[in-house]
Amino acid sequence: MAEFTLPANSKVDRNGATFPAPSGAKRVKSFKVYRWNPDDGKNPRIDTYDIDLADCGPMILDALIKIKNEVDSTLTFRRSCREGVCGSCAMNIDGTNTLACTKYIDDVRGDVKIYPLPHMPVVKDLVPDLTTAYAQLASVEPWLKNESPAPERERPQSPEERAKLDGLWECILCFSCTTSCPSYWWNGERYLGPAVLLQAYRWIVDSRDEATGDRLDQLEDPFRLYRCHTIMNCTKTCPKGLNPAKAIAEIKMMMVARK
Repeated sequence: MAEFTLPANSKVDRNGATFPAPSGAKRVKSFKVYRWNPDDGKNPRIDTYDIDLADCGPMILDALIKIKNEVDSTLTFRRSCREGVCGSCAMNIDGTNTLACTKYIDDVRGDVKIYPLPHMPVVKDLVPDLTTAYAQLASVEPWLKNESPAPERERPQSPEERAKLDGLWECILCFSCTTSCPSYWWNGERYLGPAVLLQAYRWIVDSRDEATGDRLDQLEDPFRLYRCHTIMNCTKTCPKGLNPAKAIAEIKMMMVARK
């Protein structure tokens, strides 16, 4: 009979440490947070932090910062702008990939369950390893490629040409969409994923760029582009309200049109 074993550190202890709220707390809410330290050799665990919302900001990130500053300084997570611009605090909250800085605590019913972005190696606690994702981003060369002599001023665009970039340039590369995509879970080393493909389309459709053919050539591959099966998780989860699935579909249509 076949015997299967789970990878190391894949079993999560649901009964980790509990940190009760201070006496006299008025509005207590429990935060169940994924914890894993690669240095102690133990399996991941879920720690519970009871936080008094009467003494806490309104966002999930406010609660995490309060936990780190006042309750448990060993908790590790990324954060920077607190304005939904940098994408650093992307994590899985209440079962959905989103930004901790723009997710209201009151939007979550019951206990708040916080995990790192799914299907990514974990560096520690809520910090995912994005090395592969950034290497894939670099592979599409996300910068303007133009061989024409540089103009004395800017390279102009018509309002219609500029409008094509709306819904693309706003991407903050939080990779919430990529890590919600089952196709990326299954083929993450070869399929570029929604975030990177949206970035690729942003430059393909830019009227100032002169490398459209080369960019499409780089994506002409059974895995890099065509592993997208239009599941639409990417569009549903994007915290900026963008539509990566539409960008991927546009690339596929351009592939067909040029043949």
